[in-house]
Amino acid sequence: MPHSHRLSRHRKVWHVAAATALDDQTPRTFRDAVASLRSWRPDEHVVISEITAPANIAPHSFALSAVAKRPGQSEATGKLVLLHDPQPQTSWRGNLRLVSFLRVNTDHSTDADQTLAVIAWSWLEDGLKLASAPHLALGGTVTCTADTRFGELRDPADGNVHATDVGLEVRASWTAPTTELTTHLWAWCLQLAAAVQLSPEAVGEPG
Repeated sequence: MPHSHRLSRHRKVWHVAAATALDDQTPRTFRDAVASLRSWRPDEHVVISEITAPANIAPHSFALSAVAKRPGQSEATGKLVLLHDPQPQTSWRGNLRLVSFLRVNTDHSTDADQTLAVIAWSWLEDGLKLASAPHLALGGTVTCTADTRFGELRDPADGNVHATDVGLEVRASWTAPTTELTTHLWAWCLQLAAAVQLSPEAVGEPG
């Protein structure tokens, strides 16, 4: 279950009730990486919460969830998980791996699933580029799903047209070469913003 949290801003520093406990026995690399992810929060259009990290994926893990909203648009939801293994993983090409998940509904036609997938993937690539977040071994998938409502589940406002919701799910992972992850968090927030057609300026930026 996600832990409740409170955010307060004082001299541009955000304080978050921790869902992940760190102590002197926690590797310094992981502590520094987590501190970096806790050091910045975007503007009000993207709301981030610290949540309990998944277990048994890596020796150390930390997780965030987020919701991006724009009036008149479906909201985008996401999770960002930081994994750390003191022993560098060959497939990771490092020992700090970021894993992200994003889901958003769109009103685009399902006739263009492949085009939608390319657009959805570009949200992350563009975010990483705009944030100048150095990364290695980036990979992932985009899944398009369609739900069509019939009968009593159909909105009367749709008339005789059966309403179809197209869902996009973007799963990705990449390796951070350093413990400075603020730009990676920014890139992830830019991805969420793009999914609901918010401009990068609506997210804000670290600094």
